[in-house]
Amino acid sequence: MNFGMVSKSLGILLICEAIAMVPTLIVAILYKGSDILAFVYTILIIFTSGLLIASVKPKSKNIYARDGFAIVAIGWVLISFFGSLPFVFSGVIPSFVDSFFEASSGFTTTGASILTEIEGLPKGILFWRSFTHWVGGMGVLVMTLAILPSLGAGSLQIMKAESPGPNPGKLVPKVGHTAKILYGIYLLITIIEVIALKIAGMSLYDALIHTFGTVGTGGFSNKNLSVGAYNNTSYEIIITFFMLVCGTNFALYYQALKGNIKEIFKDQEFKFYVRMVFIAITLITLNIYGSVFENLSEALRRSSFQVASIITTTGYATADFNQWPVFSKIILLSLMFFGGCAGSTGGSIKHIRILLFYRAMKRQLLKIIHPGAVYTVKFNGKSIDEDALMDILSFLFMYIFVLLIAVIIISLDGKDMMTSISAVVATIGNIGPGFGMVGPVGNYAAFSHMSKMVLSLCMIIGRLEIYPILLLTIPSFWKKVNI
Repeated sequence: MNFGMVSKSLGILLICEAIAMVPTLIVAILYKGSDILAFVYTILIIFTSGLLIASVKPKSKNIYARDGFAIVAIGWVLISFFGSLPFVFSGVIPSFVDSFFEASSGFTTTGASILTEIEGLPKGILFWRSFTHWVGGMGVLVMTLAILPSLGAGSLQIMKAESPGPNPGKLVPKVGHTAKILYGIYLLITIIEVIALKIAGMSLYDALIHTFGTVGTGGFSNKNLSVGAYNNTSYEIIITFFMLVCGTNFALYYQALKGNIKEIFKDQEFKFYVRMVFIAITLITLNIYGSVFENLSEALRRSSFQVASIITTTGYATADFNQWPVFSKIILLSLMFFGGCAGSTGGSIKHIRILLFYRAMKRQLLKIIHPGAVYTVKFNGKSIDEDALMDILSFLFMYIFVLLIAVIIISLDGKDMMTSISAVVATIGNIGPGFGMVGPVGNYAAFSHMSKMVLSLCMIIGRLEIYPILLLTIPSFWKKVNI
């Protein structure tokens, strides 16, 4: 373990977080909010802490795989810790545990909240709350690599540890350039959505808030009733479209910008993703038409938005799907495990893992029927090696294992089964709303401090896709000898 480079990287990360908080301070000043000093104090604390931590001089500049995982795991805990300070200093959320929960939910793009009243809060606090989605969506450390690509060969190790989905790689030879390309595409999509919502009639402030939540697939709104508060079809269509766009692998957009538009429609994960969205919307529309909504177009409108919101793990709501028939709720619960595509800002298991797991399962059945035959699992025309398949199976096992342990701990609070289970599913999948008390019109305020810390950890574990946080618990991980 190269502790010197780990320390330096974490220091740089905190400096970047302090810089990222400056736009929020400007918003607080423009609206003359009571939260101005809260952001001033926080920026000074984070920037000073970052300088002190980054001042450590490493003996070697090499960053190994373990170092990358450590930087990512510790880094996300640190940014959530420091990112919670404005909530505490402003008095909006006096409890540090609640503030940490809110900040973790923001940076991990989960969108779960303990706040019961949102619309009366200072504008700067609401802006920061949503801006954390935008910063965390593409990855705080990917942003750091784009701004300060000074970590040399170790940059790829950090990117691998943080990037959502299996087998992240470089779009171009230099990792720093790759990070800039990803953030360039991310920023372009952000600008387009803000303009679209502004043209549709939404105020600039509200357009920014909901764009941050959409593009980062987070889900924090400045309205108590989320997007449903507007009851505006145009807003819903725009947000639905961009949720689905940001649930797609961003590498495909890079190919499209290079002129390879056909690559998007050749990608098997993308085609699987589109099919799942279409099937879910159709089934839920038919199920709620007549029983919940008398008008077919209204049923389609509500179904489309909620399916897009859940499958991309965004978490916005335009209807209380807690009141929908059990069939529709089971479909939405199932979609919580799918998430977006690899390389998207969406969370959960990812479509590529589900697809490859299905193909591996099919292969095993065929081998039972024909023991002497040789079957290979393919993706986009390429054979997937056994190590990659084993990684996927291991990930799925660890995902379910962490989920079950968390559910058992959460159950000590005595909440009903649907609330307890869906709360963990929604936090580890970075979705936000679940069912029962944590449904689209509910929140997580009623949980104990212990449960909130467990759920906060679930958010970070889910955002980092299990491995980085679990690796910290293994003693041999901290040995100084690098392999």
